[in-house]
Amino acid sequence: MEKVCFLTLGCKVNQTESEALAQTLAGEGYKIVAESENPDVIIINTCTVTGTGSSKSRKLIRKIAKEYPASTLVVMGCYSQTKPEEVAELEGVDLIMGTQDRLSVLQHLRRLRKEQPDSETNLKRQREPVTAVQAFGSNSSFEELPLLESESRTRAMLKIQDGCSQFCTYCIVPYARGPSRSRGPEKVLAEAERLLGAGYREIVLTGIHIGVYGQDLDQEINLAGLISRLVQLKGLTRLRLGSIEPMEFTPELLGILTHGTVCPHFHIPLQSGSDIILAKMKRPYTTKEYALLLEMIRKILPDAAIAADIMTGFPGETEENHLEALKFIEQCDFASIHAFPYSRRPGTPAAEMPGQIPKNIKSARVNELIKLGRKSREKYVQKFIDQPLELLLEKVNEDGSAQGHTRNYMELRLPPELNPGCWAPGQLVECIVKKEYLFS
Repeated sequence: MEKVCFLTLGCKVNQTESEALAQTLAGEGYKIVAESENPDVIIINTCTVTGTGSSKSRKLIRKIAKEYPASTLVVMGCYSQTKPEEVAELEGVDLIMGTQDRLSVLQHLRRLRKEQPDSETNLKRQREPVTAVQAFGSNSSFEELPLLESESRTRAMLKIQDGCSQFCTYCIVPYARGPSRSRGPEKVLAEAERLLGAGYREIVLTGIHIGVYGQDLDQEINLAGLISRLVQLKGLTRLRLGSIEPMEFTPELLGILTHGTVCPHFHIPLQSGSDIILAKMKRPYTTKEYALLLEMIRKILPDAAIAADIMTGFPGETEENHLEALKFIEQCDFASIHAFPYSRRPGTPAAEMPGQIPKNIKSARVNELIKLGRKSREKYVQKFIDQPLELLLEKVNEDGSAQGHTRNYMELRLPPELNPGCWAPGQLVECIVKKEYLFS
């Protein structure tokens, strides 16, 4: 039995796709193993959302090629979709795939493994890699990967959409993932039922741009409609939503968010707290509109956890713009902030804009955002100290302690003395939140 190892960089969508492919290969007789188990095949699922993501992908490819010269090395994902020629130049790569037609990896592996006996490692390194990256066309559709019958997490990820058609000026994702494609609602519901039947009680809807779900389908369905059908499924205790763009919170969607099954935890990308920079980014909203959305959400769900992505150091961002952004972000009272510096991506409009910000200034601004994020997080968490919250146990340790997340995505670790002796992953328990239970 040949051994296969998956190494995945980047987002939750990548993680979900790697798990689906691992299940496919396991069903074909491969054994899924860790890197330390000397695999016959190593599949690297790459990221390119930032320059750092691309750099990490190249670094990992070089490392694996050097440490496992006899293994068949497959590179797939967003970086290889956008830069297959760069991947081909890296020594030791055998197969290059993108973000489409990934199930064909089976046929490619059979051919490569047949052509490459272990004794011909040196010959392998001398030949050109097979490139199977496909360009996106106007008729591109959602790629159905196999239903996940089992996963490595207590929380199940359910992919409902892929691609993005928004083309923000800084973003490479539309080129790496193609246009927005939605998964048919019947297939989404079928996989949700399979996951619930396997014992999962929380499902997370994932995708690249899930707020536009259904717009490309030939049937009357949108994200709110899909959620309305999912929350009716027997056995679903929690439904958590992936990232949703600000202007996609329709009245219908806001209405379904109050359903008791939907977790009051929303990731709403902001990207900048300056209207001038938002316009340069080609983001379709203003800070006033964003603030109004937060007000509407908190009116119906006062304790909702709202998280945001915030970029700093965008081309042309002045110190005045930065200070304006800090002031706005502080007023938003976010439960958490993912702050990161602008990363120049060749092929995007922002890469050619004047006023590129020096790295040291971007780093300083990121640090200010991180400090603000910590302060905002502490303020949000403080509201729940000594209050009862429901915890989904994700891990029970040997000492009897357990950890998991609340519905509003606070991560807690409960001490062993609270364990009645029957705790198990997947169990829902109610606890009184103490400061010492919080993960930092």
